[in-house]
Amino acid sequence: MRLLRNLAGAVAGAAWLRLAVPLAVLWEMVPRAGVVPRTLVPTPSDVAVAALGLARGGELLRHLASSLGTLALGLILAVTAAVPLAVIVGWNPWIRRHLLPFIQATAPIPPTAWVPLAIVLVGIGLPMKVFLVFLGAFFPIFLNTYQAIRDTSPRYLVAARAFGASELTLILHVYVWQALGAVVMSVRTGVALGLVMLTAAEMYGGRAGIGFLLVEAKEFFRVPEMVVCMAVLGAVGWCLTQLLTLLQTRLSRWREAEART
Repeated sequence: MRLLRNLAGAVAGAAWLRLAVPLAVLWEMVPRAGVVPRTLVPTPSDVAVAALGLARGGELLRHLASSLGTLALGLILAVTAAVPLAVIVGWNPWIRRHLLPFIQATAPIPPTAWVPLAIVLVGIGLPMKVFLVFLGAFFPIFLNTYQAIRDTSPRYLVAARAFGASELTLILHVYVWQALGAVVMSVRTGVALGLVMLTAAEMYGGRAGIGFLLVEAKEFFRVPEMVVCMAVLGAVGWCLTQLLTLLQTRLSRWREAEART
C-alpha cells in the first residue's frame, strides 16, 4: 500500500503539476486557434472525449487487459529464465566460457528485428506476442544480472568460504544477495523494452491489445484514439517503472539496515 501511495504522490506532485497544467492549456489553445490543424493535432478535450467513448463501450479495458496479461506473461518468463541463467554463468567459469559469447553476440540484434522471424516460427497470436516480450526483456535482465554477479566483492566470498560455506550457500547468500538491486534495475529496463516489443507484436499480428487498437485507429484516421492509445502505453510503462524504482529504493534501505545489525 505504501508503494501505491508513493506512486500517487509522484503523479500528483506539485512540481509535475506546475509543468503539466500549462502544457495542457497551451495544447488546448493552439489547435483551437488554427495554428495547427485540429484534425492532425487533437486537443486534450478531444482526446478525453475519445477516451470516454472507448471506456464506455469497454473496448479500452478489454484491449488493456489483453496487453497487460501478455506483458506480464512475457516478463515472468524472461525473469524466470534470465536471472538463474545469469547467476550460473557468472558463477561457473566453464559455462561462462561456452555460453556467454553466444549471448553477447545475440544481444546487440535490435529487438524489433526478431518480429518477422517470430511470425515465421510461432505464427500470429498470443505465443508470438509473448515470445517477443520475452526476447525484449531477456537480454537486459540477463546482462545486468550477470555483471552484478561478476562484481560481487571477493572479500565476501573469502569470508564465507572461511566459515565453510558451500557453493550453493555462496550462490544464494552471497552472489544473489549482492545482485538483488541490479536484478530489480534490470527488470525495470526489461519492462521498457518488453513494452516496446509488445506494441510491435500487437501492431503486426493479433486481434487484441493496445497496439492493435492503435493500428485500427490509424486505419480509420481516428487521431484522438491514437493519442489515447499512446497515452495508455506511456502510463503503463511509467507506472511499472515507478513501482520498480520504489521497490529498488526500499530494497537498498533494507539491505543497509541489515548490514548495520
